[in-house]
Amino acid sequence: MTERLLNQVPSTQIADQSTAGKSLDDPALFINREVSWIRFNYRVLEEAQDTHHPILERVKFLAISGSNLDEFFMTRASILEQQIERGDFEPTPGSRMTPLEQMQVTRSEILPLLAKQRKCWEEELSPALAKENIRIQKTNNLTKQKKRMLRDYFQNEILPVMKKPDADYVASYISNLHVNLLVVGEDPRMKEASTKLMVEVPTDTFGRFIRVPDSDDARDATQNNFVLLEDLVAANLDLLFPSVRVRECYKFRVTRNAEIDTKADENADFLTTMELSVRQRRYGKPARLEFEASMPRHLREYLVSSVGSFRVPRLEDVQYEVEGPFGLVDFWRLLKLDKPNLKDAPFKGYVLPELESGKSAFAAIAAKDFALYHPYDSFEMIVTLLAEAATDPNVTEIYITLYRIDPDSPIIFSLMKAAANGKSVTALIELKAKFDEANNIKWARMMTQAGVKVVYNFPKIKVHAKLALIVRREDGKFVQYAHLGSGNYNNVTTRIYGDIGYLTAKPEICAEVLDLFHKLITDPRKAGQYKYLLVAPTSLKNEILSRIERETTNHKENGHGYLALKMNGLVDKSIIQALYRASQAGVKVDLNVRGLCCLRPGISGVSENIRVISIVGRFLEHARIYYFRNGGDEEVLLGSSDMMPRNLERRVELLFSVPDRAIISAMLKILDIHLRDNVKARRLLPDGTYEKVRPLLGEEIIDSQRWLIDNRGAWHESVKAQPSGNL
Repeated sequence: MTERLLNQVPSTQIADQSTAGKSLDDPALFINREVSWIRFNYRVLEEAQDTHHPILERVKFLAISGSNLDEFFMTRASILEQQIERGDFEPTPGSRMTPLEQMQVTRSEILPLLAKQRKCWEEELSPALAKENIRIQKTNNLTKQKKRMLRDYFQNEILPVMKKPDADYVASYISNLHVNLLVVGEDPRMKEASTKLMVEVPTDTFGRFIRVPDSDDARDATQNNFVLLEDLVAANLDLLFPSVRVRECYKFRVTRNAEIDTKADENADFLTTMELSVRQRRYGKPARLEFEASMPRHLREYLVSSVGSFRVPRLEDVQYEVEGPFGLVDFWRLLKLDKPNLKDAPFKGYVLPELESGKSAFAAIAAKDFALYHPYDSFEMIVTLLAEAATDPNVTEIYITLYRIDPDSPIIFSLMKAAANGKSVTALIELKAKFDEANNIKWARMMTQAGVKVVYNFPKIKVHAKLALIVRREDGKFVQYAHLGSGNYNNVTTRIYGDIGYLTAKPEICAEVLDLFHKLITDPRKAGQYKYLLVAPTSLKNEILSRIERETTNHKENGHGYLALKMNGLVDKSIIQALYRASQAGVKVDLNVRGLCCLRPGISGVSENIRVISIVGRFLEHARIYYFRNGGDEEVLLGSSDMMPRNLERRVELLFSVPDRAIISAMLKILDIHLRDNVKARRLLPDGTYEKVRPLLGEEIIDSQRWLIDNRGAWHESVKAQPSGNL
């Protein structure tokens, strides 16, 4: 099936240019990373426009598109600005553009995205919400009674906790991503003709959405009518500045560099260093300035000169007019409304009978391996396993890596209980997990106090691998049980991320996992080579390259070469070039890349045998599955790593070769259903844009995530034949 789809890509999608004699180093063969990221975010916004989603889920996708853009400026744009500040004008590998040119081209991509976001909210989502009696109203449009009630609420509840800045307020203290007001007025106490005051709207305390009361009692706010907090503050500035005659008021928002400098003394307390760095993030170097479109130029210039020193020579590259609402990420809070009919219908993940609560998970895993696909398979099976390990008198040791942890983690409580029960518990926690640093620091301290051995002092490299090991005494000897996967040990994200976990008691795999843990505890850069485990930054990249080359060689000798790779991002130049060489040799390649993809498919003579799709839907596609036909001796790799330089060279990542043939068949079922998606899938074109995949005449219509919900557990059935399609 997938090979048939590959061969029916319309000829208009294939680049006309001849590639005879063209070097695979040619920058024209690669999509710029930053441009790829922004174009992917258009895909996210498409989901907000999809009327098949319940309305609050559509609002969620709009919020995600806003959040993604915020993160782009806090991270990627900040890195480009740092390069510009250093005078780094060399084109980046795989790109013809200097950092300054990348800043300018990303702006040209972002401006239309902002216009689409505003149009989506104003013309689609806001009217659809209003039909469900959910409204974001302007204070000017309220009745006098409601204005008075909200004014009383502001005076009694909000005003007492607000900062009251004066004309000497330092604008560089404006917090990252907060909505603010620039107030211009006249103060008879001041010598100047006008005074400028900056007001930080207290969204941390009150949120963005203030309910409009529907009775004389302002606390009786049962209707789903809201005003934005910044509008309520702006309507009552006379209470905040009683001596100022306000003439003008404009909204603005500053985005700051969120990259944390971890150049710490190796002998210093890295935990304390990270705590200080996280606190400083709120006031990092500015990376973007958003302001109300109606703000006059002289006030824009005043803001630019006030909020801190931008690193770019062309300040217009980091200034953005906003015509709609600021801070779309905050609109996610609307999903907290008690409106189940306006959200996705909940479902329960499948629980394998052998791994049900009350049964011994150790006995089940000792009997056979299991592969779980969350959220379609319940993560409770992993929670139950670790809870059982915490109280089992035969368990002696537990090892685990922790990257992103939920705020109220049952797994952490099990680890602390295990330590209290006298077991040796070692947790490798990544303090540099971006935007989760404060949460991880909190848990690191709590676990240390509970007797868990917490390992975190890796300032130069991130530990992103997802694995756990339980050691148990059985019949006078030690038996090991391993869990390896693509997702975090996080009971919240496992309900919304598509991730694969693998459970095994095979001694040869568990021995390698234990050795890897010992290496990680001492020095993660010394992780060795193994039979089943592929570990970055030491061996993983070369192992992937060798497997692609193996497929290419097999195809040249015997034909029928095929690769199917599912991942989050494909950026690494060497991996892309290896896939180009495979395509040139005639190997068929299916890529399911959720986000960043710098490979250009469909280029004649280079990549016409490569098909790339992206799937965005209810769940975040986070699983990594790498399939190699290998002349019929099929191999499947699972794990945490994408094909990006940061994963392959600057992180501890883990992929592992699946030893169980039945599970290989199960993984191919899952991979095949994604590759056959013709509802949510979008095909990447040679120019870096996406088009909707449409079913061929008579072809079954498949929404892969919907299929996986409706058929959850089906991949655990005994598989005697290959699944339908090319796989």
